[in-house]
Amino acid sequence: MAVNLTKGQKVDLTKTNPGLQKLTIGLGWNPRRTDGQQFDLDASAFLVKGDGKVRDEKDMVFYGNKSHESNCIIHGGDNRDGQGEGDDEKMNVDLALVPADIDKIVVSVTIHEASERGQNFGMVDGAYVRIVDESKPAGQQEILRYDLSEDASTNTAMIFARLYRKDGEWKFEAVGQGYNAGLKGLCTDHGIQVEG
Repeated sequence: MAVNLTKGQKVDLTKTNPGLQKLTIGLGWNPRRTDGQQFDLDASAFLVKGDGKVRDEKDMVFYGNKSHESNCIIHGGDNRDGQGEGDDEKMNVDLALVPADIDKIVVSVTIHEASERGQNFGMVDGAYVRIVDESKPAGQQEILRYDLSEDASTNTAMIFARLYRKDGEWKFEAVGQGYNAGLKGLCTDHGIQVEG
């Protein structure tokens, strides 16, 4: 049975799920209200060192760089409207392939062209992140889930969660931290300089 988390909660991933190696990070959302323009939310992952910064820009996995050079994360592609049931975007992770000098995987979601479209996370409903164990049989795969219920009315980007190493094990933290500066702000915070 999946564990439902609240903001700030941390749980063991590999200690409580022995042998966990291949997993899927599933992210979902639905537009709450709209003026007719589509909501294009984009999932991304930053692979960061102990200082919270990437080694270089290749350590960001998103729709424009769908696979990390180590193949530890592969992005499933861009869903441009968030319509339909289930996960809107997915990232497949192989924990055994994460480079040794990477301490955290920061999972974030941004709203594409948020300022131009006048959109923010206050207009989004039912946002969540979940971890699926790919070694388990269908129907028993979801091992944890974090539903973002907080009102992020002005935010155009959010860190949903972090996977991090501690004492040789992988852990999961439900974050729910909003950003007003969109993707650019997230990139800057994690050591990637964005032009413009």
